[in-house]
Amino acid sequence: MSATDTIPAQRRAHVARSTLETRVDATVDVDGGEIVVDTGVPFLDHMLDALGRHGKLGIEISCTGDAAMDAHHTVEDVGIVLGQGIREALGDRRGIGRYGHAYAPLDEALARVVIDCSGRPYLHYEVAMPEPMIGRDFAVSLVEEFWRALVVNAALTVHIDLIRARNAHHAAEAIFKAAALALHAATRRSGDPATIPSTKGLLA
Repeated sequence: MSATDTIPAQRRAHVARSTLETRVDATVDVDGGEIVVDTGVPFLDHMLDALGRHGKLGIEISCTGDAAMDAHHTVEDVGIVLGQGIREALGDRRGIGRYGHAYAPLDEALARVVIDCSGRPYLHYEVAMPEPMIGRDFAVSLVEEFWRALVVNAALTVHIDLIRARNAHHAAEAIFKAAALALHAATRRSGDPATIPSTKGLLA
């Protein structure tokens, strides 16, 4: 078995992306590390901190841009870059568990997330948010925008279901925590480090 046929010792990636709207710089370590988040959108920072802590990810991410006007570009572009970082850090996904699922509650809210590191991007988002806004300036539609951007760029198959909630903040946080737990399970080192967990011999 050659060194190229095993899981890389360090599953870490750095991605930077600049547009006329935002500049995002991120380092992602699938096996853990520091969590340093500064996107200019406080609620997004809160959710990314939860994603890192409960997913046992190292996330260092900063974003500058037009968040003062509208959070949409920041949320979407951060999702894009974080997804690209996860995809790059996982490489050919050799030796991973591939599948993960989790439930996470937050008080009255309960969310379920199922993840397949399939190499095929697909998001099923079955979420009826109980309120249109979280706080004064974070539209609940941005939660879906973030996950769609991350899923497409990380090449994951993800099913997100909000089972119940009466508070939109609780609902979003339950979703992020369930996703973190499921992602940790799906990306964990498992079984033969030389084997890609697919009958096709590749995940794409």
